[in-house]
Amino acid sequence: MSTANEPTPWSYPIGLFEAFGIEMEYMIVDRETLDVRPVCDELFRFATGEVVSDVEPDGEEGTISWSNELALHVVELKTQRPAVTLDGLDASFQKGVQRIDALLEPMGCRLLPTAMHPWMDPDRETRLWPHEYNEIYRVYDKIFGCKGHGWGNLQSTHINLPFANEDEFGRLYAALRVVLPLLPAIATSSPILDGKRSPLACARMEVYRTNSSRVPMMAGLVVPEPVFTRSGFEEQILGGLYEQLAPHDPQGILRHEFANSRGAMARFDRGAIEIRVLDIQECPKADIAIAALIIELVRALVDERWISSEQQRSIPTELLHAVLLDTIRSGEHARIRDRVLLDAFGIHDREIGAGELWREILTRVLPEHPVWTPLLTRMLGAGTLSTRLSKQLGVSPTRDELRGVYRELADCLHNGELFRVH
Repeated sequence: MSTANEPTPWSYPIGLFEAFGIEMEYMIVDRETLDVRPVCDELFRFATGEVVSDVEPDGEEGTISWSNELALHVVELKTQRPAVTLDGLDASFQKGVQRIDALLEPMGCRLLPTAMHPWMDPDRETRLWPHEYNEIYRVYDKIFGCKGHGWGNLQSTHINLPFANEDEFGRLYAALRVVLPLLPAIATSSPILDGKRSPLACARMEVYRTNSSRVPMMAGLVVPEPVFTRSGFEEQILGGLYEQLAPHDPQGILRHEFANSRGAMARFDRGAIEIRVLDIQECPKADIAIAALIIELVRALVDERWISSEQQRSIPTELLHAVLLDTIRSGEHARIRDRVLLDAFGIHDREIGAGELWREILTRVLPEHPVWTPLLTRMLGAGTLSTRLSKQLGVSPTRDELRGVYRELADCLHNGELFRVH
């Protein structure tokens, strides 16, 4: 959840695809039971000697820093500075994961991946961050009640893509609108909710898209409206959002760009757009591989490889939203049938499954990378993490079965290994 914490510093201007910001959120859980443990502040105190909102390990420049999130059982790892390449970035995040695990071990805790804790009761177990920035979190809680799954139990990976001017913003925003509906079909990792199999492949995105329904302009339809200038965005999107928030937040605490929760969040304060639709995976290597493929697909669309930017901008938000609902429901098994959307990816002769579409995209935009291409080929062949978890757990898993599989996932995170990918 990108709200109060100051953004990663950007040196202006950074042009399209010149650098990238990555953020990853993980749960802190008990080493034995895997129940959530609200001890992020104690972790930071252990690391620095005081309770802080950001930890920069050893003061190293260019490393991965740690931040708090709304819930005390969640910790975020993020690039301290924009990274000019994704190559090797997975190793930096993996080092951060292992350092945190080492600090958590004497506390009887460890990190757990995936986008939702499989049996957490958020109404009972959510504890909000009580320190710096708590005023913002308290306002969110007052308006929305932040102890449901949509606030207290969801972890994601964010990709920040920069733009240097309004033309670059418009082209990037247009491309991201087209890509967003497909993202659950490659990145969903949340098939378990309240200790049961969810009927949806991506339970996190379902609760995410509905968690702020009291203020409809906060998330909209998740897929952003076709507004491609800063002035238009501030007037039509932020203006409408602030108007709806005002009765609930008369002091204007949330009157900021971070209150916009669309799946592609425009941040003019940092000259970047943040992608927020991705479930976090089992280890940083998987997240960075997916990020590499998404970035190359967005680059191809910005470069107008298959259709023009103007054609991208004309695709209706309602159409894209309908596809997003399909991929939330079915993941890679969703069928992509709309001719306009298929044309955007150079598919002209057939409807296609979303998983097959991603395999086709890989061959077109990232065919020969020595690390990401073979890794993604294996991942796409095995299916999304949600699919792999569902196959392993079956229809009605017991608590012991859940605990065994999620302990394996925690080991995958610590060791930097893929889950059930051969």
